[in-house]
Amino acid sequence: MNHCRSLSELTEFVRTWKEQGDRIVFTNGVFDILHIGHVTYLEAAKKLGSRLVVGINSDDSVRRLNKGPERPINPEHARAALIAALRCVDAVLVFDEDTPLKVIQAITPDVLVKGGDYSPEIRDRSDKRYIVGSDEVLQHGGRVEVIDLVAGFSTTSIVTRMREK
Repeated sequence: MNHCRSLSELTEFVRTWKEQGDRIVFTNGVFDILHIGHVTYLEAAKKLGSRLVVGINSDDSVRRLNKGPERPINPEHARAALIAALRCVDAVLVFDEDTPLKVIQAITPDVLVKGGDYSPEIRDRSDKRYIVGSDEVLQHGGRVEVIDLVAGFSTTSIVTRMREK
């Protein structure tokens, strides 16, 4: 399993990969209930480079995001293990901050990826569509990409359907 225990461990992996000429792609999220939308998104992200690094919000971070009183449903170690088990994922790191900015600054990915509910054109950090870390990635000559979401699949919609049943 490629679940990093620390940011310094991840930074070392990324340094080695970059020395080998690999293009590093980074994305992040909660990934609370793994579904086809997540898998499709992560597979598309991997195609943008040679190594995919995924940041997972810690349980405390998820609670601060106000996703709902029952969230996260799955604990961080389980969410990280599932994401790390995907063939397209090369490394996973659980971060406790509200945003992945510290991780992005440490690994300086070549490509930063978010889902279609974000916009790479937004520069206003207070806009909810702003992609955290995009300024830093662009300053280092990297790219910021958005991948369309799979319609009808989100953890929130799954939780809502479960409640209705």
